[in-house]
Amino acid sequence: MNATLRRSPALVGAFWMVLAGVVYTAGNILIQQITMNMGFAASSVAFWQYGIALLFSLPYLFRTGLKVMRTEHPWRHVIRVALSALGVQAWAIGLASVPISQAIALVMTSPFFIIVGAKLFLNERVGASRWIATAVGFTGAVLILQPWSEAFTWAALLPVASALLWGGTSLITKNLTADEAPESITVWLLMLLTPINLLVAIGGGFAVPTGDMLWVMIALGLVTVLAQYFLTLAYSSADAAYVQPFDDLKLPLNVLGGWLVFGYAPDSLFWVGGVMILGASLSIMLIERRREA
Repeated sequence: MNATLRRSPALVGAFWMVLAGVVYTAGNILIQQITMNMGFAASSVAFWQYGIALLFSLPYLFRTGLKVMRTEHPWRHVIRVALSALGVQAWAIGLASVPISQAIALVMTSPFFIIVGAKLFLNERVGASRWIATAVGFTGAVLILQPWSEAFTWAALLPVASALLWGGTSLITKNLTADEAPESITVWLLMLLTPINLLVAIGGGFAVPTGDMLWVMIALGLVTVLAQYFLTLAYSSADAAYVQPFDDLKLPLNVLGGWLVFGYAPDSLFWVGGVMILGASLSIMLIERRREA
């Protein structure tokens, strides 16, 4: 990283967020490669992906120690990680069935689920502008799904299920941050995610990667750790309100990756829906910034 970047926290944060998006795209390509093209059981992908990621994360766990897991809300942690694990499972199985570009656009509806959940469960005030943005975002998702077309399959709803589950995860995380340290929340996730994924994998017919599949899975575990690490660097370098828009670059990055590797070419309705989701997401971010000002 050159001297100009190092002198600007904003540029550093943007750099790490874009790099996280690139690595995240690589992970999605690997998931689709091992499930759709290599025939590995999608229900077992998450266990190996995060199990291997856990191995790469052991130095962090040794440094923090398990003492950070002391908490007054153990069941909130368990429910949070269970929702996260189910979201990961829905995402992996969805990527085995639908193009990367469609999946990533649909999972970007998560902020809209968070707004609805914040109103229902946290009793937060939701103004008209946020409701309008949410409606626009969900309308964009419908255009991408095209449930009226003959090509529509129920598997296309799995990324939406991931968005819903990860939205629930975010709501519980927001609730926990009032009393818990970030290190505690992170370690609980690392320690519980793999066992829960193991139970789901066993329920779906446990599969073990061999040959070339094993190398793909190791690469997937490594990029999973790197994506999380780069996200941490991004948020620790600059304000979340500044770096968050760069996270939306994951849509064009995944569209490009899906086209280069698998030849997926989104149709015109996809682009209309994608722009609606991106626009709604950015407008919600701007609304939040004005509320915090």
